[in-house]
Amino acid sequence: MSDTVVPPGIELGTDTAPVHNPYTGEIIASVPTVDASAVGSILQQARCGRRTAAALSRASRAAVLERAAHLIERRAESFAQLIVSEAGKTITQARKEVARAVNTLSLSAAEARRNAGEVIPFDSYEGSEKRQGWFTREPLGIIAAITPFNDPLNLVAHKLGPAIAGGNAVILKPSALTPLSALRLVDTLIEAGLPEEIVTVVNGNADIGAAIVAAPDVRMVSFTGGFATGEAISHTAGLKKLAMDLGGNAPVIVMDDADLDEAVSSCVSGAFWAAGQNCIGTQRILIAREVYERFRDAFVARTELLRVGDPLDERTDVGPMITQEAAAATRARVDTAVAEGAVLLCGNHTTGALYAPTVLEDVPATCSIWQEEVFAPVVVLESFTSFEDAIEQANAIDYSLHAGIFTSRLDRALNAARLLEAGGVMINDSSDYRFDAMPFGGFKYGSMGREGVRFAFEEMTQPKVVCVNHITDVVQ
Repeated sequence: MSDTVVPPGIELGTDTAPVHNPYTGEIIASVPTVDASAVGSILQQARCGRRTAAALSRASRAAVLERAAHLIERRAESFAQLIVSEAGKTITQARKEVARAVNTLSLSAAEARRNAGEVIPFDSYEGSEKRQGWFTREPLGIIAAITPFNDPLNLVAHKLGPAIAGGNAVILKPSALTPLSALRLVDTLIEAGLPEEIVTVVNGNADIGAAIVAAPDVRMVSFTGGFATGEAISHTAGLKKLAMDLGGNAPVIVMDDADLDEAVSSCVSGAFWAAGQNCIGTQRILIAREVYERFRDAFVARTELLRVGDPLDERTDVGPMITQEAAAATRARVDTAVAEGAVLLCGNHTTGALYAPTVLEDVPATCSIWQEEVFAPVVVLESFTSFEDAIEQANAIDYSLHAGIFTSRLDRALNAARLLEAGGVMINDSSDYRFDAMPFGGFKYGSMGREGVRFAFEEMTQPKVVCVNHITDVVQ
């Protein structure tokens, strides 16, 4: 029998939802859920949290975030084991996620202390010589944070950390598939001194999510997830701020002068990290025709060495996808691509939620696997004839978070950085690199706004100008 994990805060009904281990399929916990009828009590607690959060000094906010970071660091292995059990990440990958969450909260604490506003040089403008002043960064109020399953701890920290640093209250709706890491993070923040009413955790279906998003009291929705859900949120939200990471379809260009060993190694990691369930994961690798066969053969050989299996086994490279249904749907998409003319080089078989890393070539440009985010351990190889051809192929997709290029020529690298339509361009690295302090988001339909602690903090706060008019001259 699984334990019931109760979130702090609102009064809950009797309904619960199970949380499954993706690898074993067993129920590891259950969480109480609410429906849209609970939105009133949720908002009432959030309003109380808004007042409490705004009254906290910057020093108090920073201290809570620092203490929480230290607590997570001390309990890192326990957090990592929880990520493995609910999300299926390998234990090695889960430990790295925990370390990133510690860094995210530490960065948030620093932001609470440093990003208070700026002096405005009023007297530099003619007619304002007798004025001086500044602007401060003030809380927005209540922020709705909706998070996905693939980074169940750090992506929650990326929303809660900056929101708390900015003096906001948060209504957090974690993925129904992976709520346990989010709940433990909130419990840790409370243990670190955060007043309980500042973060309200809500588990439930899309109806309660829509009711929260539509509420006028909610001044911002921060969402990470799929394009269809993001579009629905934008239709529901009304007049409020939106920040969205809606996924990508990352291209990596391998030029003929690249270090092929490094490119193969980086791209294998970039494509299959977290079983490919990664919005900046490498999906399309564009390879110069002169080195295409060498790269392809080495890439397939390296892929076939990856160990797929139990995510708690230290030797495992690729754990399960989030559900058996996700693995089966991925196999069906690959089967469709092959039927449309793609060539399967390796992979495309399942055991439960395990899906073997899969490499394709000659994928038609009209195929969904070329056009859309796969969010699975599937990568497409394609050749190009010129640098301009590679850039055109890379930019041909409507979703764009990160891109990468491998080359030994600085001029080529900088031209690619200028021409690639992406929120981040990784040079001599795969697309799958993110440092938690950098701005993170996409071009085109890839996102709206930016994450990364400083940038999320600024999205979650608003400037207030204070201007002093010296009516009489200052006595010297």
